[in-house]
Amino acid sequence: MLREFLSNWSPRVETTPGLRQSGALPYSVVEGRVVFLLITSRRTGRWMFPKGDIEVGMTPWESAALEALEEAGISGQIGTEPVGSYRSGASTDGSSLVDVDLYPLWVETQLDVWKEMDQRLRHWAVLPEARRLLNDSALSRLAVKLQTQLRKTDQSAAPSHP
Repeated sequence: MLREFLSNWSPRVETTPGLRQSGALPYSVVEGRVVFLLITSRRTGRWMFPKGDIEVGMTPWESAALEALEEAGISGQIGTEPVGSYRSGASTDGSSLVDVDLYPLWVETQLDVWKEMDQRLRHWAVLPEARRLLNDSALSRLAVKLQTQLRKTDQSAAPSHP
């Protein structure tokens, strides 16, 4: 009954059929602590992880690595299995949603100059700070999940695949 009520009174927000994006969950380990690289959205200024459309001819993880390079000026080893996925607003009015798969990216290189440096901020943060900065609870959940996975495998050095 509640579900029926909500379906009649909630604003209609649909997932765009078949549309998926990919993104990177950039991390490193500093003095034994996992740190995450966050960037700001161009549209809202909110903290997030790099993401975008999957490029034609690229795998989702290759496309995620390209987004990380363009949006955050970073590169490294990208995992081929996503940490998980979340829903993101695809339109400026938030009327449609896309599912985004986030791939772990062990950051090896951080550029001083990159494509979108005049459009975004970037910031390294340990998990508690990252969780405070991230506006989306699903993004926080995925950062927690990755840190837990890294601790279970005791990865204090660069992984071949996180």
